[in-house]
Amino acid sequence: MLFTQVDSFLEHLRVEKSASRMTLVSYKSDLNQCFAFLADKNGITIQNVNSDYLNHKSVREYLTYLQQQGLSRATMSRKLAALRSFVKYLCRENILPNNPIAAVSTPRQDKKLPRFLYPTEVEMLLNAPNKSTPAGKRDVAILEVLYACGLRVSELVGADLDDINWEEELIKVRGKGNKERIVPIGKQARQAVQDYINHGRLALARKASPSSPAIFLNKSGQRISQRSIRNIIDKYMEEIALNQAISPHTLRHSFATHMLNNGADLRSVQELLGHIKLSTTQIYTHLTRDNLKTIYNDTHPRR
Repeated sequence: MLFTQVDSFLEHLRVEKSASRMTLVSYKSDLNQCFAFLADKNGITIQNVNSDYLNHKSVREYLTYLQQQGLSRATMSRKLAALRSFVKYLCRENILPNNPIAAVSTPRQDKKLPRFLYPTEVEMLLNAPNKSTPAGKRDVAILEVLYACGLRVSELVGADLDDINWEEELIKVRGKGNKERIVPIGKQARQAVQDYINHGRLALARKASPSSPAIFLNKSGQRISQRSIRNIIDKYMEEIALNQAISPHTLRHSFATHMLNNGADLRSVQELLGHIKLSTTQIYTHLTRDNLKTIYNDTHPRR
């Protein structure tokens, strides 16, 4: 039965592909949802779903079901990618003689520009925390590093004190697939982190036993969570009355957008972001409204 192979597949991803915990959780959830659909459709238990029920037609019906549930094309594509990866694993292990869903096409993606903040908005956000408190010092350091380094939130929360090279102003981060890269941290972000470590972190670390090696700690002295980072950003966005919903990833988008708009080459930004494919970085080559207006005024004969 296919369902019984999920755990071995996830172990394969963890050991052979160095998949992150969040990736494993997402893949397991996506596969369980697909099996639950197939089981319900055929009036059987999820444990009894076998290769007879997995084919081009049933997967297309599953994608239609996901669309009817209001899921975005990006989410549908991710769920299909999890299923494809699982089926390929079963074929490699000779559990399936051939790939029954090889001909299923990926839903065409909506081409949406990534949301970003303008430099003045970033400045407002970075100035929002109260720097006189330990938590405020931590929060401004978090925001500065997210924007200065273009980190994913998972990379930020996973960073340890030993990962910072103070003299060279560099930070080592572990990205997707546990791949390491070195990113410049910048003078202002370095100063914010130093101020937090010297005058704020100890007040938080005293609550932990043993003390965490993590750079950023929560109020209990433990490594801060991704959810907490999102709550911190929501808090300050509300305080500065910027009426838009953003996530930690918005600061990563802003980092890439501002770097490119100020003359950075695409390959360098790709390396800084830790993108494997250049095409992933190319979504940031859009122009801001201000740049469009400047270009229009400089070039249109009847401006």
